Amino acid sequence: MFGYVTADHSALTEEQKRRYQGFYCGLCKMIGKQYGSVQRLSLSYDLTFLALLLSSLYEPEETSERGVCLMHPFKNQVYYQTKATEYAAAMSIALSYHKSRDDWSDDRKLPSLLLSTLYRSHTEFISSVFPRQWLAMEACMNALSSLEHSNTQDPDAGAAAFAGLMEELFVWKQDRWEPQLRNLGSNLGRFIYLMDALLDLPSDLQKNRYNPLAGRAAESDSELKENCTAVFHILLGECSNAFEQLPLIQDADLLRNILYSGVWAKYRAHYSRIEQEAKHV
Repeated sequence: MFGYVTADHSALTEEQKRRYQGFYCGLCKMIGKQYGSVQRLSLSYDLTFLALLLSSLYEPEETSERGVCLMHPFKNQVYYQTKATEYAAAMSIALSYHKSRDDWSDDRKLPSLLLSTLYRSHTEFISSVFPRQWLAMEACMNALSSLEHSNTQDPDAGAAAFAGLMEELFVWKQDRWEPQLRNLGSNLGRFIYLMDALLDLPSDLQKNRYNPLAGRAAESDSELKENCTAVFHILLGECSNAFEQLPLIQDADLLRNILYSGVWAKYRAHYSRIEQEAKHV
């Protein structure tokens, strides 16, 4: 379900690309330092966005270094880290643990079991340091599992569950900015869940997998797309309102690129591919 909160690289300046890659690499390095090299499999651009956002908002001390890694052994890359990167690393591990455990419960495939085992050794520490976020993750996964097992065709129910998770995830510190961060995280969570359901619908129907929009498959593709897109714009409008209330200076334009354009990248690619396929029929 993650992988939607990414940048629109075509609209970034070279400096913004350097900053974005630097925070991504910084999160990767932090995961490796705190939890182990293999645990870097939990790395995502979604949590990179969170690290950038919280670093911009709270302005903790930032460190920068140059280095190479196993994935890019011949590239000396600049990377940036803050205390917000450390928080994002913990959330990366926690989310990956819950996802792999849920995948194992659903498909009983060995890789899912191995991944859940890989992350489990860190769960006691993370759940004790961040109990609020941990409980939100558990509540979300339990709710989504229940909806899936009962084949509930209510996309709002699943979106609400995922919104609850993201809302707690975005609140690093319970302070004056908590209302805006909750609003941003909640609406972004709803957007991600519903976007994922829409784009996965053809594949899920073909493979007989659960999808909360399956009950609306009788609608024409264009009608369903139009209705969902209208909802997406409303949700992202709420995200934007919350975002613009935050006193962000550092990387503000980079964050806007992600929130206003990058989150549509998979949507654009999906429908562009459909259009191209239709031309060759």
